[in-house]
Amino acid sequence: MTTTAPRPPRTGGSGRRSGAESDAAGLPPGRRRRLSSLLPAGSVALVVGYLVRRRGRRPDLPGAAMGVKVVAPRRPRGGARGAVWTGARARAAIGARTLRTDRYWVQPLITVVVLVLFIAYSTVRAFQSAHYFSEPYISPFYSPCLTTGCEGNTFPKLFTGPSWISPAIYILIFPLGFRLTCYYYRKAYYRSFWLSPPACAVAEPHKRYTGETRLPLLGQNAHRYFFYFGLILNGILTYDAVLAFRDQHGAWGHMGLGTLVLVANAVLLWLYSLSCHSCRHIVGGRLNSFSRHPVRYRFWTVVSKLNARHMQLAWISLFGVALTDAYVYLLAGGVFSDPRFF
Repeated sequence: MTTTAPRPPRTGGSGRRSGAESDAAGLPPGRRRRLSSLLPAGSVALVVGYLVRRRGRRPDLPGAAMGVKVVAPRRPRGGARGAVWTGARARAAIGARTLRTDRYWVQPLITVVVLVLFIAYSTVRAFQSAHYFSEPYISPFYSPCLTTGCEGNTFPKLFTGPSWISPAIYILIFPLGFRLTCYYYRKAYYRSFWLSPPACAVAEPHKRYTGETRLPLLGQNAHRYFFYFGLILNGILTYDAVLAFRDQHGAWGHMGLGTLVLVANAVLLWLYSLSCHSCRHIVGGRLNSFSRHPVRYRFWTVVSKLNARHMQLAWISLFGVALTDAYVYLLAGGVFSDPRFF
C-alpha cells in the first residue's frame, strides 16, 4: 500500500504562494532569512533602473567617451495623433565618422588594386593588336575578330577597318559595359573608388546623395541590354572553345591544354551571366503565380541558386578572362608550346 504526504494548508487570500516564496519554502531557516532580506534590495534596484531608463540617462554607456550623445528622435509625419514610432525612445547622435575598430578599409583597398591592375592589363592588350591568336586559339579580348586584318579564321571578316585601330576596340565595349553596369560591380567600385560608403556603418564623405538619377550614373539602366549582348559574346566564345578541339593544321579530334583553358573560360562566363540579377528577373519576374508557370519557376530556382554566388562568379570569371588572354599571348609570342593531350 502506498501513502502520500498531506498537502500543506493554503494561505493568503488566493491560496497561492509567489515564486520566490515557493522557492524559499524548501530552504533551511538561515538561508530563508537571508533570501528574504535580499528581496527588498532587488526591488529597489529594479525601480532605480526603471527611473534611469525613463529619464534617458545612461552614464555608463561606453560610447560616451567617444563623443556619443543621446538625442530625441524626430516626430514622424502626420502629427502626434496616429503617428507611429519605429525607433527607440532615444537614439545616438554619433559625431565620429564610424565606431568600427576593425580594418574595414582592407576590402575596398583590395578591390581598387585588383580592378586597377585588370584595367591596366586589358587596356595594354587591347591596344597592342598583336599576339592574340595561336592556332587554334584566339584571345577572348579579340573575339569575335571582325576586320579583314584579323589573324586566324575563327570568325567571318565583316569589314576593313583602319590599320591603326585594334580589332579589340570594336567589341570590348559590350563586355566592358556589361561588367561596368553589373549590380555587384557597381557596389564594388562605389565602395572602393567613391567611398560611397566604404563599408557598413561608415559614413561617406559626400554631403549629398542623388543615387543613380543623374548622368553618368543614369546609364546604369542599360545593364539589361548589355546583358543581351553579353549572351551573344558568350555564344561566340563557346564556339571558339569548340574550335579549340582542332590541332595546328585544322584537323578535328585533338585537344591541348589551351582547349581546357578556353572551355573553362566559356563555362565561367556563362555562369557569371546566368547568375546576373537581370537574368533572374527575366526568367521569373512579373509572375503573380509560379504554379501557373512551372517551367519558368524551375529556371528561376536554378538562376536564384547561381545568383547567391554572383559575387564569387564575377571575380572568378574576371580572372578567367585575363588568364585565358595571357595564355594565348604566351603561345603566340613563342614563350612555350601548347601541351597536346591527343
